[in-house]
Amino acid sequence: MTDDVTRVIDTDNGGAASSRLNRLDLGLTSAEVRILHLGLGAFHRAHQAWYTHVVNQLQDTGWGISAYTGRRPDEAEKLAPQDGLYTLITRSPSADTAEVIASISEVHAASDVDAWLDGFGNPRVAVVTITITEAGYCRNLDGGLDFDAPGIPLDLAALRAGERTPRSTAPGKLVQGLMERRSLGLPGLSIVSCDNLSSNGSITRGVLLELCSAVDSALHDWVAANIRFPNTMVDRITPRTTEDDLAIAAELTGWRDESPVVTEPFHEWVIERDFAAERPQWELAGAKLVDDVEPHEQRKLLLLNGAHSLLAYVGLAAGLSTVAEAISDPTCRSLVLGWWTEAREIVEFDSAELDAYCADLLERWANPRIAHRLEQIATDGSLKLPLRAIPVIRHFRSSGRMPQAAIHTVAGWMVHLRRGRLQGPDAALGYPLAGSATDSTTAALQILAPDLAHDIELRDAIAAKFDRFLAEFPTS
Repeated sequence: MTDDVTRVIDTDNGGAASSRLNRLDLGLTSAEVRILHLGLGAFHRAHQAWYTHVVNQLQDTGWGISAYTGRRPDEAEKLAPQDGLYTLITRSPSADTAEVIASISEVHAASDVDAWLDGFGNPRVAVVTITITEAGYCRNLDGGLDFDAPGIPLDLAALRAGERTPRSTAPGKLVQGLMERRSLGLPGLSIVSCDNLSSNGSITRGVLLELCSAVDSALHDWVAANIRFPNTMVDRITPRTTEDDLAIAAELTGWRDESPVVTEPFHEWVIERDFAAERPQWELAGAKLVDDVEPHEQRKLLLLNGAHSLLAYVGLAAGLSTVAEAISDPTCRSLVLGWWTEAREIVEFDSAELDAYCADLLERWANPRIAHRLEQIATDGSLKLPLRAIPVIRHFRSSGRMPQAAIHTVAGWMVHLRRGRLQGPDAALGYPLAGSATDSTTAALQILAPDLAHDIELRDAIAAKFDRFLAEFPTS
């Protein structure tokens, strides 16, 4: 961090921040835009923008980000008067610290198609990052592009017509930008997905190439040859910012900030070495560049996300609200430790690395000042559990064993649905789970893992857990 920004953060004016964050008063200039970002939200600003900011502090050549909202213009409207600056509040168990992040040089609403296309037409832009959430990829059940998804038919027609108007979907926006870059004869660039889904780069490539093919086969061939899509794994808890956090940002920095971001001390970014051109040296800020991201994805998916699902369903049934509350509960903690024993059998890291990783998770989750809501984690279990719990169950059943913690997760999800906590894709699944424990378990396995639905021993074990859950927490 520069001396000027450090001076501001050390200022103690009793929280009476009357001036809004701005570069002129801080003595900061905007770095040259070399990165475009789609999805201007809290996670991007706690993660990729923070990594880029740290790199810029360590090098003479800066990488500025031109950031675009996904749909609503709210964040652009808040950050534009602040010249893209914002406060990152890092919330440890004992205290908050704050720093002003300066890597975002421009902010734009999603509707600003001229700025978007100018960005792709800038030969100095080498990287596009995206945080568009899993739904933003507009995939069908087979994982390909859903050509009937809302917005895709209209975007496809407009792309074919070459209209210089805003596209409504993320695939449409990205293809529109790539069409502009190709038309100007510019070199390729890298599109880096930073969403929390496995093989995110490969998924992005597949969806965009399908849309490109539907527009123009020559466009498909150009994208396939010139654009790189490295897979990544991202991890940093970023809870929702509250009104109290605005006051905390002002107190810690001395400046009024309409859009601070709160995050935990921990951060992780694993990136595949597969870039079309230059990139920031994110490894200077702690990112890992690897040849294969998959083992890191598997470790996170099973040890972190799998344990999160277990905590969510058991914790909610017991009347708990947050991850910190759940991991402090002896029953929940014991189940998590059991889950890790089971899941570690199929995670491709040595024992010492896994010990350290799990110790970090316990420390992170015990932070009572990070309000990570169990209700949020519990959503969309029908999509999450096939990736988080079923691989462990399959592994154990292949050798005739019964995984106790993994079947606890499935039973907990069933209780969650039985009690009417239905959101998203799970909302349509309540009725099949309304029968007896045996019938409900059969229906659940048909949803989560049809290949296991005829495993009678597994069905009976899950059904017994399901019945026990209902008996132990009858009024939840």
